[in-house]
Amino acid sequence: MAERQVVQPGRAPDQPDRADQPGLEVLDRIQYLLIGILILMACWSVWAAKVVIFPIVLGFLFALTLSPLVRWMGRAGLAPEISAVLVIVTIGTGSAAGLYLMSGPAASLVEAVPDMRAAAESKLTFVRQKLAQMEEAEDQVQQLAGGDDGTKERILVDEPNIVETAVSSLAGLGTTLLIALILAMFLLASGDMYQQKLVRSFPKFRDKKRALRISRDVERQISRYLGAITVINAGLGVAVAGSLWLLDMPYPYIWGVTAFALNFMPYLGAMIGVAAIAATSLITFDTTAQMIVPPLVYLALTSLEGQVITPILVGRHLSLNAAAVFVAVIFWAWLWGVAGALMAVPFLVTVKVICDHVPALNTVGMFLSGTGPGRASRRRG
Repeated sequence: MAERQVVQPGRAPDQPDRADQPGLEVLDRIQYLLIGILILMACWSVWAAKVVIFPIVLGFLFALTLSPLVRWMGRAGLAPEISAVLVIVTIGTGSAAGLYLMSGPAASLVEAVPDMRAAAESKLTFVRQKLAQMEEAEDQVQQLAGGDDGTKERILVDEPNIVETAVSSLAGLGTTLLIALILAMFLLASGDMYQQKLVRSFPKFRDKKRALRISRDVERQISRYLGAITVINAGLGVAVAGSLWLLDMPYPYIWGVTAFALNFMPYLGAMIGVAAIAATSLITFDTTAQMIVPPLVYLALTSLEGQVITPILVGRHLSLNAAAVFVAVIFWAWLWGVAGALMAVPFLVTVKVICDHVPALNTVGMFLSGTGPGRASRRRG
């Protein structure tokens, strides 16, 4: 009588049992180790090449955001090349005009920095005295512990002043935006050429359909998200500028533009804005009530935007786990700084779309999704 082979569930009859072959387990561990090393090397490469990768990624995001507009202009009879040039030139000209209009208040703010520093020092005299006492106590402890005679060698380093730092930062930002806009113009002018090339690169028809669905879904989700967030942040900037103007805060227009830019960073942007407003309010006003009101107003406006407006307008089309968004922001801020914090949510949206369309990654997409069907998780605090 022939022996009947007992097959374990989920394993083919001819598939060897890895528990009975230690060599295969060792190979699996080596494979996992190599994958971990590959991930670490990829993170290091992305960090080292930030200067090159960031404008490229920004250019792709611009192209994804503006592609519906270019496609609509194409249905109106304009060629993609002409539409792309018109859109990019309009955005570039508008941005340059806005920066020129803000250059006057920004220059006044830079000139007022020494006076603001003097006012802050006079109001924080008590804190400075306590810090000086702590430093003196620390020096005494070091002398007792190490036998130091109290003499210290001081090395003075010439550091660039605030004007030079601001100018260099603006120059780098301007170069990055220029490269991103030029790349976006080329991508928009090409139309659907790259989508067609992506589809043709897959041999099977099933894979072609999946690649087309992923590319279109990524484009749709990114364009909706960035377009809606830009409009929402513009409204928040106007509200912040008007509120701070009513509260007699200095440079309310600059604070409005700052709120618009910072609000692209989930969680971190609101905290940075509140801290900056609180510091300026501390220097500007004399009474405690006047100092507290501006940061509270800023916090209330950003909370209304993050808890009510954005979930209503964006959450219907995009639902992300709040914890996943927070972890992504922290990770990319650690990897790329402010640029990474700005790119965290678009990166997360792209990953979620890919996971939703690839069956092997559906579990990851489920963890990145919101708390349940029909419920939108808030984007920022």
